Amino acid sequence: MSGSSDEELSRGFLAAMRVGDLREGTVAEVTRHGVAVTLDGFAARPLGFVGSLNLSWAGSARASARVGERITARVIGVDLDQERVWLATTATESPELWAFLDSLRAGDLLSGRIASIERFGVLVALDEGPSHPVLPGVGLIALPDLSWRRFEAATDVVRVGEHVTCAFLSFDTTNGEARLSLRATRPDPFQTFADNASVGDELRGRVTGLVPFGVFVQVGDGTEGLIEDRNGTGTSGSAPGASVRIGDEIAVVITGIDRERRRLFLSRRPAPPASG
Repeated sequence: MSGSSDEELSRGFLAAMRVGDLREGTVAEVTRHGVAVTLDGFAARPLGFVGSLNLSWAGSARASARVGERITARVIGVDLDQERVWLATTATESPELWAFLDSLRAGDLLSGRIASIERFGVLVALDEGPSHPVLPGVGLIALPDLSWRRFEAATDVVRVGEHVTCAFLSFDTTNGEARLSLRATRPDPFQTFADNASVGDELRGRVTGLVPFGVFVQVGDGTEGLIEDRNGTGTSGSAPGASVRIGDEIAVVITGIDRERRRLFLSRRPAPPASG
């Protein structure tokens, strides 16, 4: 009975919390995964947890956290089933930055300068808002969000020092970043192509990729289609990639257009019969 009562009390306590609330408590345990916190208002057991990545954007709080220490943290998630509230002390580390990022809404346009190009994406120093306490830029453009078109490296799309305008996607509370998209501010070449194309159209295109499941062919600026190898071998005489090489120009027919998933399906156009 007491266990049921404890569960009801903890769920009621957690149900009153909202993402963004500031909560205080006492560190109950420190592990390599983070810090368990006994929150003020519910002393029976620790319900709060600060993950190691949410302890500090500077990465120093884990080493300095001590059992019995008082902390103030912001709620970033509430899990009633697991009876746990997820917290971030990073929010109290840089409250101005947190408030700025929390005020942004999906689709907002943000401008800034390319601060660095990393293997995981591009960091942007925004024109407005506070700077990041650790990173060279508050904004992050993940590689897939750089361009609608295929590219080999981020430097094919942007360069350090370049000024860009991006669409805001989301607030990364773990890293204190604004996730951005550069391609969202530019026309999608696939949709433009699809506006003027129909199944059955005959086109010419350049082979851009040979994969086990078929051949990729560029048929328009920034638009590629797939000639599927339905056998999945990519090696038989009838496979679409058996007689072509990257760079070859070939004739194709549109067999399908999937606008929602941005996929174009093609087939090889049969060669015309020999005359005479």
